[in-house]
Amino acid sequence: MKKNIGRVLALYPVPVIIVGTMVDGRPNWTLVAHAGTVAHSHLMLSMVKKHYSNKGIRENKVVSINVVDESWLKEADRMGCVSGSQVDKSGAFAFTRGPLGSPLVDNAKISIECIVDGMTELEGFENFFCKVENVFADESILNEKGQISYDIFKPVLFEFPTYQYYVTGERVGDCRKMNVSADSAIKG
Repeated sequence: MKKNIGRVLALYPVPVIIVGTMVDGRPNWTLVAHAGTVAHSHLMLSMVKKHYSNKGIRENKVVSINVVDESWLKEADRMGCVSGSQVDKSGAFAFTRGPLGSPLVDNAKISIECIVDGMTELEGFENFFCKVENVFADESILNEKGQISYDIFKPVLFEFPTYQYYVTGERVGDCRKMNVSADSAIKG
C-alpha cells in the first residue's frame, strides 16, 4: 500500500554538475543539482535567482555544464558553499575555454557547452534553457563506438532533502529489451 507523503520533490537523486560561466571577465563556478534534459537538443538549469553565476549566464548566453564524479567531488562541493559575489572562485579549477567561450573544468570527464536560448522564472528560481552545442568527453570513459560508457563513468548524484551524495551503480537492464513483448505490455 502506498502512503501519501505530501507535496515533496521525489525525482531524486539527480546528477551533480558544476555550472561554469564568465562573470565580469572571470570564470565563476556554481554547484547545481537542479538540471535535466528537456528535449533531445536542450538541457535546463534551474538556479536560485540570487546566484552570482546567473548574471554571467544572462549577459553572455553561454554556459558550461561539467558533470561531477567522485574524483573531484570535494572541490565541486565547495562551489555550493561560497558565493562568487563574496569570494573570487575563478581559480578554483584549472579550465579551458570552449569554442563558444565558456569555461570548461579540466578535471571534469564530461563538459557540455551550451547556448542559452530561453529563460523563465518560477518561485525564486531562474530556469535557463540551454541548447547543447559541444560535448567534450575524456577518452577514458568512451566505449569502442566513441560513446560515453556509464559502466565506466560514474557521475555523482545528489539526493534532496537529505543533502547526500551517491554514485551511480550497476546496469540492471537494457531499455526496450526487458523480455516483455510489446503486445503483452500494451494489453496490460
